[in-house]
Amino acid sequence: MGKRAILFYITLFLLILAFSTTATHFDFDLWARLIAGMGVVDGGHVLKTDFLSYTPVHTWWDHEWGSGVIFYLFLKIFGPYSLIILQACMLFGIFFTASKVVKYRTKLPPYNILFYFFALMAVMGNLNSPIRCHMFSFLLFTIFIYILERVRNGCNKLLFIIPFLVIFWNNVHGGVISGLGLLIMYAVGEFLNKKPYRKYIITFLISFAALIINPWGNEYIKFLLMANTMKRPYIVEWWGLFSKFYLFKQIEFKLFMVLSIITEILSISKIITVEKFKNWYLKSDKVKYIVLLSTLYLAISHVKLLPFFAIASVCFVYEDFYNLVKNIKFPCWKDRVIYVILLFISIFTLTSKNYSVPIGMDVYPVKEIEFIKINNLKGNLLTNFGIGSYAAYKLYPNNLIYMDGRYEEVYGNYMVPVLKEFFLVYPNWKQLFEHFPPDVMILEKSYPIYNKLKNDKIWKVVYEGKYFGVFLPQSYPDKNFKQPTNDINYYKNTLFNTGIKF
Repeated sequence: MGKRAILFYITLFLLILAFSTTATHFDFDLWARLIAGMGVVDGGHVLKTDFLSYTPVHTWWDHEWGSGVIFYLFLKIFGPYSLIILQACMLFGIFFTASKVVKYRTKLPPYNILFYFFALMAVMGNLNSPIRCHMFSFLLFTIFIYILERVRNGCNKLLFIIPFLVIFWNNVHGGVISGLGLLIMYAVGEFLNKKPYRKYIITFLISFAALIINPWGNEYIKFLLMANTMKRPYIVEWWGLFSKFYLFKQIEFKLFMVLSIITEILSISKIITVEKFKNWYLKSDKVKYIVLLSTLYLAISHVKLLPFFAIASVCFVYEDFYNLVKNIKFPCWKDRVIYVILLFISIFTLTSKNYSVPIGMDVYPVKEIEFIKINNLKGNLLTNFGIGSYAAYKLYPNNLIYMDGRYEEVYGNYMVPVLKEFFLVYPNWKQLFEHFPPDVMILEKSYPIYNKLKNDKIWKVVYEGKYFGVFLPQSYPDKNFKQPTNDINYYKNTLFNTGIKF
């Protein structure tokens, strides 16, 4: 590896590490993942039955149980901040592998740091909360592209690795479907390229059969297919890129997407006649455009999936971007200035802050949970589903939750709509109380239900923080409640403490 490559990878890693450390809170679903990992590591078995909820549940189809084991081991052995380092290493692994794809596909130097910087900025809005299970899917998706590109050039033995990777992928994240999808894309693309394609279909069939190797057996495959095709109209990150909510958000990704599309348009803009188009079509790589168009569709349809397009763009668009700018005469000092700026941003970000566990008191009811704990307020606890697993992690066994982010894994489809009706005070909002009555509630002030119940004769606010409040029934005896401490270091030091034991 030459000096340029070393400088490129060092700069890229420092950039990724710097942005990873800017996270303000851990992901909402992390707590359920840690509980699942704890069950395997400390309890010796995969958790197949939910024990955290007071509402009706079905079999816990945990398509991320393997991720939970990895996260819990990192937390247990290396401490909380190792989860952020793990996030940075996995994200670097994605871009490192993508650069190897570029080098292998094109034989060009894959070290234009600006293109990677644009791609990194495009996905940081999705990947800057440590750490989420879908990082495994994004990383393995990139590794699959690398393997399949090698296979296209005759390294057919590498296909034997894929079923084993599918087994691992299938047990760490349900996004394994994207890997199987890649095999189909390559089969169709190579068929159109008039090149051998049956090997991809055979590998797909073997890999699909390998999905049965999981703690639930063949029944899990039905769940996996359902989970990857179900609609999630109440989950914001599953909304479209140009939906009303995201219309003026994800600007960095939209700019990168436009850059990639313009690059491809310019790369074929010389085609102005039917005959030239026919020649271009015959020579063009159909696999490349199938993967790009498929991942572009995913990105536009669901914001959560936009990193797939960013990855595909680095792998397949970089070549055209490089060819467009290689003949432009930039000042000889251009690269030095770019690297100095990026290294300065990275080092300044890494050295200008005191490192501590990000607790996110504006998104988590940290003090409210502490209030319930120190006052021994036992019983069924109602929260919004996003913070449900955090509440369960901190308060079990004294409190059972209504639901959390494991909605398709554990709960019925009707649970989220009922919760939405309640929080937004829709006409049938009282049905939650009728069917799933809580003993204590933590409600966000930003929802209409907060003021509705604050002025209610049945419920009362017993603790009110900046963003959340704790509600108890009016019949609960009045007393001098203990107040949670204002010492921020206490919450940082106890963030991962839990009463769950196996």
